[in-house]
Amino acid sequence: MKTKNSAAESALNRPSRVIVVGKRRTVQCSIRDPIPILHKYYEPGDLIIGGIMSQIYVFSDAMNFDEHPSQNIPSGLIHFRARWTYLASLELLFGKGKFIPNYKCDARNVLLAVIGGAHSHVCLHMATILSVYKMPQLIYGSAPVMNEKTQAVFSHQMFPNGAHQYNGILQLLLYFNWIWIGVIYQNEDITEEFVEKVLPHFSQKGICFDFIERLPKQMFSDYIPENIEEGTKKMRVVMESTAHVVVIHGEIHALMFFRVMKAYTDWDNITMKTKAKVWIMTAQIEFISLPFQRSWDIGFLHGALSFALHSKDLLGFQECLQMRNPLSEKKDGFLADVWQLAFNCSFSDSAVDEVVEKPCTGEEKLESLPMTLFGLSMTGHSYSIYNAIYAIAHAFHAMRSSRNKQNTLVKPKSLDLINQHPWKLHHYLRSTSFNNSAEEEISLDHNGELVAGFNILNWIIFPNQSFIRVSIGKIDTKESSGEILTIQEDAIVWPGIFNQARPLSLCNDRCRLGYTKSKKEGEQFCCYNCIQCSDGRISDQEDTDDCFECPKEQYPKRYKDGCLPKEITFLSYTEPLGIILATFALCFSFITALVLGIFMKHKETPIVKANNRNLSYILLISLLFSFLCPFLFLGKPERWTCLLRQTAFGMIFTMAVSCILAKTITVFLAFMATKPGSRMRKWVGKRFSNSIIYSCSFIQALICIVWLATSPPFPDINLHSVTEKIILQCNEGSVIMFYCILGFMGFLATFSFVVAFLARKLPDSFNEAKFITFSMLVFCSVWLTFLPTYLSSKGKYMVAVEIFSILASSTGFLVFIFSPKCYIILLRPELNSKGHLVKIKK
Repeated sequence: MKTKNSAAESALNRPSRVIVVGKRRTVQCSIRDPIPILHKYYEPGDLIIGGIMSQIYVFSDAMNFDEHPSQNIPSGLIHFRARWTYLASLELLFGKGKFIPNYKCDARNVLLAVIGGAHSHVCLHMATILSVYKMPQLIYGSAPVMNEKTQAVFSHQMFPNGAHQYNGILQLLLYFNWIWIGVIYQNEDITEEFVEKVLPHFSQKGICFDFIERLPKQMFSDYIPENIEEGTKKMRVVMESTAHVVVIHGEIHALMFFRVMKAYTDWDNITMKTKAKVWIMTAQIEFISLPFQRSWDIGFLHGALSFALHSKDLLGFQECLQMRNPLSEKKDGFLADVWQLAFNCSFSDSAVDEVVEKPCTGEEKLESLPMTLFGLSMTGHSYSIYNAIYAIAHAFHAMRSSRNKQNTLVKPKSLDLINQHPWKLHHYLRSTSFNNSAEEEISLDHNGELVAGFNILNWIIFPNQSFIRVSIGKIDTKESSGEILTIQEDAIVWPGIFNQARPLSLCNDRCRLGYTKSKKEGEQFCCYNCIQCSDGRISDQEDTDDCFECPKEQYPKRYKDGCLPKEITFLSYTEPLGIILATFALCFSFITALVLGIFMKHKETPIVKANNRNLSYILLISLLFSFLCPFLFLGKPERWTCLLRQTAFGMIFTMAVSCILAKTITVFLAFMATKPGSRMRKWVGKRFSNSIIYSCSFIQALICIVWLATSPPFPDINLHSVTEKIILQCNEGSVIMFYCILGFMGFLATFSFVVAFLARKLPDSFNEAKFITFSMLVFCSVWLTFLPTYLSSKGKYMVAVEIFSILASSTGFLVFIFSPKCYIILLRPELNSKGHLVKIKK
């Protein structure tokens, strides 16, 4: 009597000769669909396509997992040892009844092609045998890293080029700005290549890795306590990581590791201290359950994203599955094994077995099984197997048609010549292109790879542990510009902890607007500090690498998070400061004109004559123009105002100061001329005073002409002096010439002040030297203060300072020189007499 354990051993030790085995079920239903091309040459009962079981899940039902939770990992859960794959490959080639390697006595059952399993190890071991005989091999999972280049020649991949998937993952990460991630990969050759060659490319595109962890090797092959301990440590690293996004690169059974770890570690205690993860899984990974896992929680997958091969439900596929019955298909031993494991029953008639398990009736319904154990939908891998069968059929048909064109007709029952050369099928497989029964175009490129993209699925887990995978995007590889990512973000269901907001996966919080990133010493480039932008620079986006300056016509906001347009400014007549200055200028102009009128009216009076009437007229006219001069500084700068304002100011004040100098010298010479025998009399008179005025004005005029001829002033825009404003101003052209004008006026003023100071105590009732001294003291004080104030001012205030200096110095002349005379003329006329003039002081 055979026990259940021995039955399991028997199933393990029996090499598979089924057509195709796909994951949790056989997919003979897709093969049973009529393929007229093949049926034209073969009888339906013939062995057309040989397949190799990729993985057979066998369990020891005698174990009581609930009673011994520490021993819940039985041995031999996954069976993909190389020796059995080699044996199965040889049986496909030579097995018919009695197995004799490299010998085949039955020429009728000839192998045409082999469809390989989803695990890269199976494909690799399969290729080791089949490539020797140049047998076409169609792989529907990960492309293995072949030991020899010749092995790859005979392999055709019903799986898109892996580079497309890697670029798709990269595009997905960049789309959501997930730059701080973790990576988990299986201890396989193909995943090692992913770490060594692909992840550095991710780094070049701005992705950083908080951790890169490798799963324990053969975690489910044998129960080793050290493996559980190692797995626990790795999961603690993963779950306690600050990265919210984890990329899982593995093969078909990778999810089984996480489910086992969740059951046999303190996963819940770990996750309570951390945040949920968004898992991103490669297309090679499928949801596979062991029977004892049927009630295990899979909530950790809620919100996960996975890449998947494109699939389409086939007409009649589910009905075909529902009609499968292991009792009516006794030749299909694999179906019986799957049936017993799925429904937890036994086909054995043993009385012992009846005590342990319920008997299988064969009437159990596959649709009654939970989704975590069996699904009726067509998955991407199954769809690839389906298309692989059609690819072989169309390639074979193309080969037959080519032979018919060469008039080498072969009867359907005598294909020995063709069957002896299966390698001829490779040429037609490399370029095959057809529409399958789902009316979709399927084609292989010149490298023997499927020309297709990937779907992006969102896992939604329900409280009853059922789940659906919703397509929320795709990677289109048929565009000429490369892989194109399409995402429907609104349709994505994120893990509950994120409250349906897009998860962030960053090493640290983003730098706010107005801040820039600063590298942390000893950390990856995704980890950085945030420092505020320096003065005059802004950042108007989060996480900018550097701040930048605003355009010239704009200035930074207060918090340096944007730019504002600068205000155009100049000293206008309409603003309060311009109105005040213009008012003062008009008032003092009027007063000066009034004083001039008084002097002209009383021109014959002694006091007017005694102080050189003509010089007084010239001085008053100069002061009148100096009070009007500020109007050249007010208003929008124009070309003519820029040319006139400084030159007019220089000429007018030179005229005024030279008049004062002439007055002062005249007073001094007049006193010296009154001494007996003095030769100074010939210098006293209009001729001498006029020569002083003319010579000083000529020198200043010469300076102005040189200035205007070489580098004249012009209207200009100042964008830098005041941050928030665009200043319309007059550019002085040559600053040296401007200071030459001021310097010459300063020389005349200083000389006038010295002479006036020396002549201030001369005995003369109408001696105005002391008044000139005060006026020149004011003048020099104003213009000495002007220089530092002018240089420290900006914008229109520079103009205001110059206008104020003009008004203040002119007012000093007017007040200190002419107010005493006006006082005598208007209020003390008795003092304005010749007798008083010649009166000698006692």
